[in-house]
Amino acid sequence: MSKNTLQLPELCLGTMTWGQQNTQDQGFAQMDYAWEQGIKFWDTAEMYSVPAAAETYASTETIIGNWLASRGGRDNIILATKVIGNTPSMYWIRQGDQQENGHGVSSSLVQACEDSLQRLQTDYIDLYQLHWPERAVNNFGTLGYSVTDDELYSLERLRNTVKTLGDLISQGKIRHWGLSNESAWGIMKFIQIADELGVPRPLSVQNPYSLLNRSAEVGVAEVCHREGVQFMAYSTLGMGMLTGKYDGGALPAGARLEVFKDHFRRYSGAQAVKASQAYNDLAREFGLEPAHLALAWVNAQPWVQSNIIGGTSVEQLQINVASLEVNLSDELVQRVEEIHEIYTYPAP
Repeated sequence: MSKNTLQLPELCLGTMTWGQQNTQDQGFAQMDYAWEQGIKFWDTAEMYSVPAAAETYASTETIIGNWLASRGGRDNIILATKVIGNTPSMYWIRQGDQQENGHGVSSSLVQACEDSLQRLQTDYIDLYQLHWPERAVNNFGTLGYSVTDDELYSLERLRNTVKTLGDLISQGKIRHWGLSNESAWGIMKFIQIADELGVPRPLSVQNPYSLLNRSAEVGVAEVCHREGVQFMAYSTLGMGMLTGKYDGGALPAGARLEVFKDHFRRYSGAQAVKASQAYNDLAREFGLEPAHLALAWVNAQPWVQSNIIGGTSVEQLQINVASLEVNLSDELVQRVEEIHEIYTYPAP
């Protein structure tokens, strides 16, 4: 069994808006602020900014690389990025065959890593993550699991992925590898294969987790706890629903759900809207910013290692960072559970 030694920090800077909602200067301002606050764990992806588009592909990594070239301090930052799973709809990524742009093909995975290194202007990546599985798996609100044949799933592809990641570690191009949007079965399978091949186990898994989506508590939480896989929570503010800015049906100009109204609909469904309003009202009743309740609740979960925070402004980032100073009373936690009993998994 290979043991990982890197312990991820409690907060991680999310970056997916840089290059689309945010300019490079705005991204620089957020990185400057994060650095000043001691938040030196940053997460990005080759496909960012979001939502994915050929025009903005890889813009976020490029902005981070430009910041590193301008400011320095690379060795003081834990830099994480992600490689997409096979995605024909994102045919522009790596400008290759639509069926070869995932991580199950060694040459594609190696090319993706090399491209990220170049854009990030660094010679190593601290945490290299598989952005989503290359097999049929329910994600992003999908229900009704299909048992039809899955062309992309094969043990050979999984083994090839892990072997290639091990090679990248041996070459010093990545330090650790991780998973994202992965199921409990997937995490365990990758652990098994890594042990069989003598490759370091996955350091982490990055999945959605918030007051609106507690599905990770079933299966994934136990695997992470018992197998030593560090859990990174993303969408902890439910795409902004848990900040209060959408309360009462408001749709502020420039807000994420207004700009990208055709995306992330699972967060704006009727149950998610009602649940968000209830949690936000509860926060105000206890004298808290709604975002502070949402983030502090995630921070307090003993099996969660890192909370990925972000925003489109330094002001939003300041609010999110301040959540570290918030302690939730037993009464408030109990009230949260009472709301959860009414609105269970409103945004899976």
